[in-house]
Amino acid sequence: GSFTVRLLQTSTFQNTSFVDTEGLGLLEDIELGSIDKHTWTIRFHQPWVRPALPRGDWDTIQNMIRIYLQKFNHLVNEGAMQKDVPYPFVAQCMAGCELYPNRTSRAFAYVGYNGQDFLSFDTGNATWLPSQDTNLSQYVQAVLQNYTAFTEMVEVLFNDTCVDDIEVLLHYGKAALERQ
Repeated sequence: GSFTVRLLQTSTFQNTSFVDTEGLGLLEDIELGSIDKHTWTIRFHQPWVRPALPRGDWDTIQNMIRIYLQKFNHLVNEGAMQKDVPYPFVAQCMAGCELYPNRTSRAFAYVGYNGQDFLSFDTGNATWLPSQDTNLSQYVQAVLQNYTAFTEMVEVLFNDTCVDDIEVLLHYGKAALERQ
């Protein structure tokens, strides 16, 4: 069948200077790892996940996560101040890829705001689509669409890197997946 890797992020913005972020990586419903919310380091939940990729790859992934979270928090706080968004609020992101038996794949990225669908990323043409017709969603869409380096990174990560990594994880996690 098909297999899906999902990266989940929940960031609670208490005020302009305090954000509590939790992150979780899943292969199907197997918890691969999470992000330590104080140090933003990866905690591996399965013994076979760390050996699946070379240490240098994990270092790169961890650095990308840290840079992403710093930029994410900064951009969200900046937008909240621009648009007078009241604190506290919650931003949720889910991104990943699905690998089909015929070796084709589909990447996806979704953003939620206070428990509601907010934006999605169309990986086919690299555009952000608002899920609701509000000033805030249109503002965020415009910011992300103009932030081409981020959009290109999302596109490469989930169209290419994710698919390559899911194949390696499937190999290393074969026994765990078969036990399901």
